[in-house]
Amino acid sequence: MKEYLAEYERWISDPFFDENTRNELKSIKDPKEIEDRFYKRLSFGTGGLRGVIGAGTNRMNFYTVGKASQGLADFINFETEKGSIVIAYDSRNMSKEFAKDSALIFAANGIKTYLFDALRPTPELSFAVRYLGATAGVVITASHNPPQYNGYKVYWSDGAQIVPPYDKKIIESINAVNDYSLIKRINEEQAVSNGLLLVISTEIDDAYAEKIKGIILNPDAILRQADSIKIVYSPLNGTGRMPVLRVLKELGFKNVWTVKEQEMPDGNFPTLKYPNPEDPAAFDLALKLAKEKDADIVLATDPDADRLGVYVKDKNGRYKAFSGNMSGLLIADYRLSQMAKKGLLPENRADAALVTTIVSSRLSEKIAAEYGVTTFNVLTGFKYIGEKIKEFEIAKAACGDKTDNTKGAYEFVFGFEESYGCLIGTYARDKDAVTAVCALCEAAAFYKEQGLTLCEVMDGIFTRHGFFKEDLVSATYYGPDGLDKMNGIMQKLREKPLLTINDYKVKAIRDYKSGERVNLVTGEKAGLTLNVSDVLYYELDNDGWFCVRPSGTEPKIKLYFGVKGRTENEANEMAEMLKSALIAVVKN
Repeated sequence: MKEYLAEYERWISDPFFDENTRNELKSIKDPKEIEDRFYKRLSFGTGGLRGVIGAGTNRMNFYTVGKASQGLADFINFETEKGSIVIAYDSRNMSKEFAKDSALIFAANGIKTYLFDALRPTPELSFAVRYLGATAGVVITASHNPPQYNGYKVYWSDGAQIVPPYDKKIIESINAVNDYSLIKRINEEQAVSNGLLLVISTEIDDAYAEKIKGIILNPDAILRQADSIKIVYSPLNGTGRMPVLRVLKELGFKNVWTVKEQEMPDGNFPTLKYPNPEDPAAFDLALKLAKEKDADIVLATDPDADRLGVYVKDKNGRYKAFSGNMSGLLIADYRLSQMAKKGLLPENRADAALVTTIVSSRLSEKIAAEYGVTTFNVLTGFKYIGEKIKEFEIAKAACGDKTDNTKGAYEFVFGFEESYGCLIGTYARDKDAVTAVCALCEAAAFYKEQGLTLCEVMDGIFTRHGFFKEDLVSATYYGPDGLDKMNGIMQKLREKPLLTINDYKVKAIRDYKSGERVNLVTGEKAGLTLNVSDVLYYELDNDGWFCVRPSGTEPKIKLYFGVKGRTENEANEMAEMLKSALIAVVKN
């Protein structure tokens, strides 16, 4: 009998597994479905768990989630004598149940556990970990994945998602839980009476809201435009509704309309195939409402409210989509220009840092340089931006809380990544769509007072620096052999490096797995300073680039790319040509 079938037989026959689980598995008629559920264990990677909800070793359920919580609890107890953890969850199906069960597991392991009383955004969890001085944090969410998914993300004491060396150590601790019977649990009454389970209510909400309002640079502009600026917002049936509407109201915005069909939390996301603000279909209802209200700006946050999608009305009344790069760049330019004007940047502006990822727009470097600010590029994933903030803080503390770029003591001013996420300030260490909403609405009010739409402002940025265009394509590899196919593609690219792609020549290749950059023009080799990662980055001529990496959360290979044109149309044409060539790379 094949190994996965033996495991399936154990799950349907062993009374250790609850009756509902056994019945669900017995009802499966398709052998391929059984294989998919049991051919592997749902792996806990550097981004945590993410998978389809259901019974089986390769699914999100009380057994696989419990295993992750027990392993994390073991690690916390190894690291500290009096550990504590904060748990949050979003609107997805089973999020609340997984969160509560995890809380009882941590409590059973003697770890003081703070559990939010209702759904909250992921960035608020990041904030809460720091606010409460907790050892770690967990949020139950699958972010923007389809409704059948859920996930489990882990944060450490700095409020950022786990990075080396903690990520590998936690993974090892979780993998050491090789028997579900090792998972400890106590009941809720016992956890509360022992002082190990504390329910969080509005205290964190209030503190979090105050931090967000504190990032506003031109509050008077908001008040002066309060009656004229019009905003349409959709939380996509997720966690964003309460914090977004609260903070916008308290800042003084008066004309805010919510998409009713997508307003209330609903894990089935009934109007959407999947709740992703990067998907134009997610904006169908919001754009319909925007046209009725003649809105200036249309916004949508994903279910855990860390990503923000944006449409902006141009001077002709048409709505134009902003990519994650565009919205991040516009906020960066607005904030740096205003901070410079108000004297809020360090005296030596090179001591200020803008942090972004290697797959985000290179235009960020041009904008930062315009204001004398230093740019840092990190690996894909906002956790590396959070890690950089921590490095800056440690260096500043060593310098008497003063900035000094020669000693690595930078002042973090802004961080963003192409996947529709940014962070202003250091109160949290993950991308925050609630803050991004407020910053973008503030910018819209500020520029409207000058007679400008955000489209015109973005065009002005492109005119000053060049028309940069970025995009992403991906290829999905399902089933037991999916990982082998992905590994094979990466291996082939390393064994036979691409020297040209379309009309571009490859100038250099950075292999973050080997930690080496090879200049193909001179043959010179140099070491890379970022963490080891299965990533290949190609530097092209004419300011072009592309990057290939396997996804950390989905069975996909992702190809990011960027070009620079003299006009918007030229940049779009160049991007489409490069996109076609890259699709061929992963198909061959």
